[in-house]
Amino acid sequence: MTRFVSLYYEVFGKVQGVWFRKYTKDKVNELKLVGYVKNTERGTVSGIAQGEREKIEIFKKWLQYEGSPSSRIDKTTLQEEEIEKVEFHGFEIKH
Repeated sequence: MTRFVSLYYEVFGKVQGVWFRKYTKDKVNELKLVGYVKNTERGTVSGIAQGEREKIEIFKKWLQYEGSPSSRIDKTTLQEEEIEKVEFHGFEIKH
């Protein structure tokens, strides 16, 4: 039985106004993950991604070291847990 991972993430730095959410959605779609991304009031980007562990590991590295071309990532916080099944259908950019 395939186990899935649910990853909560928050990215700090220059991550708003630099297309970070759009690039996040593109990366998640490429990896076939589900969840959402949103801007926070304190200037960060946060969200949840769910899917297979190996795809989540790739996404974590992207969040920590790559991001959108114009972004500057200062810090990324990550919390994950194993889940039985994914809880989202697709990936949404929340406003």
